[in-house]
Amino acid sequence: MTAAPTIVTIETPSLGDRSYLVHDGSVAFVVDPQRDFDRVLALAEQAGVRITDVFETHMHNDYVTGGLALAQQTGAAYHVNAKDPVGFDRHPVCDGDVVAVGPSMRVRVLATPGHTYTHLAYALESGAEAIAVFTGGSLLYGSTGRPDLLGPDHTDTLVRHQYASAQRLASELPEQTEIFPTHGFGSFCSATQSDGTTTSTIGREKRTNPALTADEQTYVDALLAGLDVWPAYYATMGSSNEAGPAAPDLTAPQQDDPAELRRRIEAGEWVVDLRNRTAFAAGHVAGTLNFGVEGPFATYLGWVIPPGTPLTLLGETPEQVAQAQRELVRIGIDRLESAASGKPEDWAGSEPLKVAKVATFADLAAARSQRDVTVVDVRRKLEWDDGHIRGAIHLPIHDLVNQMAKVPPSGEVWVHCAAGYRAAAAASLLEAAGYDVVAVDEDFTKARESSLDIVTQSEDALV
Repeated sequence: MTAAPTIVTIETPSLGDRSYLVHDGSVAFVVDPQRDFDRVLALAEQAGVRITDVFETHMHNDYVTGGLALAQQTGAAYHVNAKDPVGFDRHPVCDGDVVAVGPSMRVRVLATPGHTYTHLAYALESGAEAIAVFTGGSLLYGSTGRPDLLGPDHTDTLVRHQYASAQRLASELPEQTEIFPTHGFGSFCSATQSDGTTTSTIGREKRTNPALTADEQTYVDALLAGLDVWPAYYATMGSSNEAGPAAPDLTAPQQDDPAELRRRIEAGEWVVDLRNRTAFAAGHVAGTLNFGVEGPFATYLGWVIPPGTPLTLLGETPEQVAQAQRELVRIGIDRLESAASGKPEDWAGSEPLKVAKVATFADLAAARSQRDVTVVDVRRKLEWDDGHIRGAIHLPIHDLVNQMAKVPPSGEVWVHCAAGYRAAAAASLLEAAGYDVVAVDEDFTKARESSLDIVTQSEDALV
C-alpha cells in the first residue's frame, strides 16, 4: 500500500500566510511559495525529495511570489491559471485538469473564483478520494478570502463568486478532506481573522463556516460589513506577480557609521530601529523610527513608508537586520540603502540618546483630569467604531504620514492602538516630526477598565 503523502506547512506569521511542501518521500510539489523560497529548498533537501511541480492558487495581493523563481531553479513545472495574464512561460491549468506528481500523487484543479476572478484550489487525491485541498484565499478556517482587493467595482460580483466557490468545495469534496489555506492567519487577505484554529476539514467547515452555514445574502451582508482597509502595497503585488518576480537578493547591505546615519536622517530618509518598543523607548537615536521586527514588521512598515523612500535598518545583530531584510523582500522592498548593527550608542556617535515617553491608560486618564492633552487613536476604522476614547482624534497609522497636520502642533500628544505595536511606531513618527509625544503601551481592554469615557461610533455621533 502506498503511504499517504507528507504535507509540510511553511509558516510566514508576520504576513499571516502559509505555503506547503507536499512529498511522497521521493518527489514533491509546492503550493504558494513565498518570495524567500530558500526555506522550501532546505525542507526538500532535509526530506531528500526532488521538487517537480509548483502550484499557484492565485496572483497574490499580499506578497511577492517565489513560485516562478523556485520553478526555474529546480526545473519544476510552474502551474498557473491559463486565464492569468502573466508575462512568463508557465504550465497553464484549467478547472478539471489533473496533474500527476510522481507515481503516487494526483492534483485536481478546481476553479474557485471570489478572492480573485481566476482563483484556483488544488485537491490532492489518493486513489479516488481527495485527502487534502489547498484552498489559497477561498475557503479558510471559519472564513473566506476577502473579495474587495480588485476594487469596489468588482466586490459585489466577487463576494458572490466566493460564496459559490465555498459551496462547491463543500459539495464536491469528502467531509474528511483536510483544508490547507494560504491566508487566514493574520493576513489582510482574509475577510475575518482565524479564531486560533490551526487545522480543519470540509466537514468541520460545513458546521462552522458562515459561507457554508448561512444563506448567500446573509453571508454577503455580514462579510461586506466586516471589511476594513488593507495595506497600500497590496495595490502593486498582483501586477508584480503577473510580471514574474525574480529570486530575491538577500545580500547584506552596506554598513553606515554615525555620521552617515545622521546625514540620512536629516535628508529625510527613513532610518528604522528594529528593536522592540521597550528597548527603543529606553534609548534611541534622535529621528529614527521604531518598527520592531518581532511584530507585524513588514505589513506596517510597507503600509506606511512612502513609495521610493530610501530605507536604512538598525538592528542589535546582523541576524536581526537579515531577518528584517527577508521580511521586506516578501513585499517587494528589495533595495536597502544601508544598515548598522550593535547598540544605539554605536549609532549615535557623540550625540545623546533620546528616551521615549511610555505610559498606561490609567496614566492617560490622570493626565486628562489635570490638563489638556491630545489623544490620537491609530487603530483601523472598525476598531474605532467598536469603541474609542471620547474626544480622541482618529488617525489610523497608515494615514499618519500624510495627515499629520491634523495633530495639534503644541502640547502633549498621547498615542494608543490596540496592544502597543502601532502606537510605538506612530509615536516615533510623531517624535521625529517634533511633537511632544507619549506612547500608551497597553492593551485597549485596560482603557475600558479605566475612568476613560469609551464610546462607540454610533454613540459618539449622537453627541
